[in-house]
Amino acid sequence: MSTTPATGRLAGKVAIITGAARGQGAAEARRFAAEGASVVLTDVLDTDAKAVADQIAQDHGPVATAMAHDVASEAAWASVVLTATETYGGIDILINNAAIYWTRPLVEETTPDLERLLRVNLIGAMLGIQAVVPAMKARGGGSIVNISSFAGTRGIYGHGAYGMSKWALRGLSQTAAIELGTAGIRVNAVLPGSIDTAMLPVAREEFETRFGDVPLGRVGTADEIADAVLFLASDEASYLTGSELTVDGGISAGRRPVAPRT
Repeated sequence: MSTTPATGRLAGKVAIITGAARGQGAAEARRFAAEGASVVLTDVLDTDAKAVADQIAQDHGPVATAMAHDVASEAAWASVVLTATETYGGIDILINNAAIYWTRPLVEETTPDLERLLRVNLIGAMLGIQAVVPAMKARGGGSIVNISSFAGTRGIYGHGAYGMSKWALRGLSQTAAIELGTAGIRVNAVLPGSIDTAMLPVAREEFETRFGDVPLGRVGTADEIADAVLFLASDEASYLTGSELTVDGGISAGRRPVAPRT
C-alpha cells in the first residue's frame, strides 16, 4: 500500500482501470479510491478484481465496482462504459493498464500468439479510447493514461512481441492526444521499468542480484507506478498531453557499475 497521504486529488472523478485484478492495476484502483474517485475495475480475472473492489469498499465505501472484461471486445467495452455511467454518472479517467507478456526470440514467435498479444496490449487500448470519448466529452473532458513500458523505448532480447505492442502504444497515445485535445481530453503514457509484480520474470531478490545495474539499485513497486499514474490522471497535469513519464529507476539514463560477483 502507498504511504503517500491522500489529499482528495480525484474527488468527484470516475475512473475505469483495466487489468485491475492484480499488480499495477490493483494499486492504481486503491490509490484512486483513496484520493476520492469512484472506480470501475475490469479484468478477465473477475474474481480477483472483485476481491480488490470489496477491499476498497471496506476502506472507502461504495466507490468500487468490478467487472469481467475482455479488452479486445468492443461489446465488452460498451458494457463497461454503460456500467460506469449508470453507476457513477459519467467517466473522467481511463487507465489502459491491461496487458499480457512473455519473452521469446523473434524466430520462435508465432502469428497466432502475436495477434493475441496485440489485441490485448494495443487494440484493447484503442477500443477503450474509442469507447470512453463520448462520455468524456459529455463531462467537458477527461484524462487517459496508457501504460507502455521501458521495453517500448529500445530493443530488448526476447521482447519482440511485447516490445512491439508497447512501442505502438506510445504512438497511439501521441496521436490520440493530438486528435482529442480540443475536446479537453488529455492522453499521456507511463513507461514503467522493472516493477515487482507477477510480470517480473524472476523473484525481486533474484532480479536485483542478477540485474542490479539499475541506477536506484532496485526494482520498483506497483504503488510507485500508481503514484505516477495518479499525477497524470489528476488536474495537477492539466497542461500535459502527449507526454511520456518514464518510471524505471533511471535505467533509461544508463546502467550503473555493479560489484563483480564472487
